[in-house]
Amino acid sequence: MSALEKYPNLFSPLDLGFTTIKNRALMGSMHTGLEEEPGGFERMAPYFAERARGGVGMIITGGISPNIEAGMGAKLSTSEEALQHKLITDAVHAADEDVKICMQILHSGPLARNADAVAPSAVKSRIAPHTPVELDAAGIEKQISDIVNCAAKAQEAGYDGVEVIGSAGYLLSTFLVEKTNQRTDEWGGSYENRMRFPLEVMRRTREAVGPNFILIFRIAAMDMLQGGMSWDEIVTLAKKMESVGVSIISTHFTWHESTVPTIATMVPRAAFAGVTGRLRKELNIPVITSNRINMPQVAEDVLIRGDADIISMARPMLADPDLIRKTLEGREDEINTCIACNQACLDHIFSGKICSCLVNPRACHETELNYTPTDNPKSIAVVGAGPAGLAYADVAARRGHKVSLYDSASEIGGQFNLAKQIPGKEEFFETLRYFKRRIEVEGIVLHLDTRVSADSLKDKGFDEVIVATGIAPRTPDLEGIDHHKVVSYIDAIKGVKPIGKKVAIMGAGGIGFDVAELIMHKGLSGSMDIDTFAREWGIDFENHPRGGVTDVEPVVESADREVYLLQRKSTPVGRGLGKTTGWTHRIALSRRGVKMINGVEYLKIDDDGLHVMIDNEPQVLGVDTVIVCAGQSPLRELHDDLVKAGLNSTLVGGAFEAAELDAKRAIKQACELAAVV
Repeated sequence: MSALEKYPNLFSPLDLGFTTIKNRALMGSMHTGLEEEPGGFERMAPYFAERARGGVGMIITGGISPNIEAGMGAKLSTSEEALQHKLITDAVHAADEDVKICMQILHSGPLARNADAVAPSAVKSRIAPHTPVELDAAGIEKQISDIVNCAAKAQEAGYDGVEVIGSAGYLLSTFLVEKTNQRTDEWGGSYENRMRFPLEVMRRTREAVGPNFILIFRIAAMDMLQGGMSWDEIVTLAKKMESVGVSIISTHFTWHESTVPTIATMVPRAAFAGVTGRLRKELNIPVITSNRINMPQVAEDVLIRGDADIISMARPMLADPDLIRKTLEGREDEINTCIACNQACLDHIFSGKICSCLVNPRACHETELNYTPTDNPKSIAVVGAGPAGLAYADVAARRGHKVSLYDSASEIGGQFNLAKQIPGKEEFFETLRYFKRRIEVEGIVLHLDTRVSADSLKDKGFDEVIVATGIAPRTPDLEGIDHHKVVSYIDAIKGVKPIGKKVAIMGAGGIGFDVAELIMHKGLSGSMDIDTFAREWGIDFENHPRGGVTDVEPVVESADREVYLLQRKSTPVGRGLGKTTGWTHRIALSRRGVKMINGVEYLKIDDDGLHVMIDNEPQVLGVDTVIVCAGQSPLRELHDDLVKAGLNSTLVGGAFEAAELDAKRAIKQACELAAVV
C-alpha cells in the first residue's frame, strides 16, 4: 500500500482559495534561541530549509516581537530587519517552492522579561519577573499598530503569512480573561469589550496585508485556568475571527502558568485534538490541532475523526526533519520519534540556551554538526549499546565506517530499557525501535550477549574502539547498606526484588522520582489513556467548564504504599529536574502521597528501618524497603585495559561522565565524536 493510500488525509492538499497548502502536515511554531543570536538568521535559514525539504506543507517560525515592549528579543518592525528574515524565506522557498512559511508574531505582554512589560491591567503573572504597566488608550493603539506593522513587514520579507498568538498568557489572551483584564473602559468589562483588542489586531492586519496572505490566529481552545474562558466565549471569539478575515484558526491548550501538563511525555498522544474537533464543527475555515502528535498514523487518525484540518508537529520536526518525507516513502519505521522529554528543546529555551533535541542533536545546529561521508573508512568497535553507543554507531556507519556493536545484554538500549518501564515514559520504546532499524539500514554488525575484553578486541584488529559501557549504581558507604531491606534502583525497576509497603528512596534526582512514580503507580498509565490522564489532572473534556478545569478535582489512584523520597541537599526536592517538566513530577508524586524530604543525613540501616538526621533531629523511618538511588560511577575498566594494550580507545556517554544519567549529553557527545572520526 502506498503512502497516499495509507495516509490519504495527511497527504491531501488544502485549498485556501488564494493559495494551496500541499499537505496537512505543519511544522508548528517553536522558538529556537537563534532568533537573538549573532548570525542566528544565517543558522535558521538552513534549519528551516532542511524541514522544507523534509516534506511539510507549511512552517511557522518561532515568535517574533512587534516592538521592544513585546519582550521576545528578536523584533520585526523595520525594512532593515525584514532583510534578515528574507534569508529564511528565500532558503525555504528555494528548498521547495510549494512549502508555505508563516512568521509567528508574539507579544509576550505581562510575560515579557523586561521592565517594559505591558498588559490590559497591572496584574502580575506568577511566572513573570515584573508587574506589567497597564496600557492607556494611546498605548493600546500603539500595540495594535505595531502588530499590524510587524505583519506588513513579514509580508515584505517574503513570508506567505503570519500567525498571531492569542493564547498562553501572552498579551492578546490577557485581554480575554477577567482575572487579567480588570478594565472598565471599552477594552474591558463585558466579553464583547474584552474581545475587542484581539479582533482589532486581526481586522486591521487583514486590511494591511490584503486578501492573498495567510492569516492565522492562535486561540486558547482550553486554557487550563481556574475561571478561564468558557466554551461559549471560545466559540464566539473564533467565529468573530473568521468574520474579520482570519484564514485559519490554530488551537492552543494551556497558559504557561497553568499547573496542567499539555506537552510532557506523560500526556497521551493527541490528547487535546477532540477539543479542536468540537471547535471545527462551529467554523467554516480550517483549524489546526497540536500537542503530542508525533507519528504519521496519529496524525492520520486525528484527520479521519474530523478533529482538525491541519496537524501541527513542532518538536517532532526537531527530532526528525524528514518525518513527512519518510512517511511518503513508506519508511515510517525509520522516523526518529519525538519522545516529548523537553530536555534539549523547551528546557533549553526557558533557560536561555539554544534549542536542540535529545534524540537529534543536529537540530538548530545544522551549520555546525553534519555527518558527511568519510574519506578514510575505518573499522570501529563500539562496546555498549546504550544511548551513547547506539548514537555513535549510527553516525559512524552512515558516514561510511565499518561498525561492530557489542553489548553483554540480550537487547540494545542500556538505561533506556529502564526508562521505558516508568509510567509516563513509554515513548522511550520508540527511540529503541528507531535505533534497531538504523542498525539494519546501515549494516552495523550487532553482537548481543557478548562480553568483550581488550585482548579479544585487539585480536580483531579494529582501528578504533569506542567504550560506551555506561555506569554502575553507586553504593553509599553506610552502615547496613548490605541489609536485606536494601534494593538497588535497577532491581526495583526490573521487578527482580519485592518492594514492601513502607519504602524510603535514598536520592531524589531523576531516577529517584522515576522509582517513586513506578512503585506508587496503580492501574493504567495516564500517557497511554486519555481518560486516566484527564482524571488525574482534573480536566473535564466532556463538559468543558471554564478553562476546562474549573472546580474539577484531580483524582489519583495510588498503590497502597507509604513512600519517603529523601534528598541530602537542603534545596527543594526536585529542583534539579527539567524546567518545563519537573513541576509535573513533583505535583504527581505529591498527589500520590509521596513524602518529599530534603536536608537528610543518612546514619544507618537495620531491622528497625532507615536511621536519619532531619533538622538536626535523629529519626527512624520504620520502612521495610530502602531503594538506593545515590548516583552512578562510570564503568571504565575496559577503556583502561585498552589503553594499556596500546589501542585507540575513546570514552563516550556514562562511561565518560556518570553524574546523574543524562541521555541528552551522552547522545550529543557521541554524535559529535562520530561526526569527525
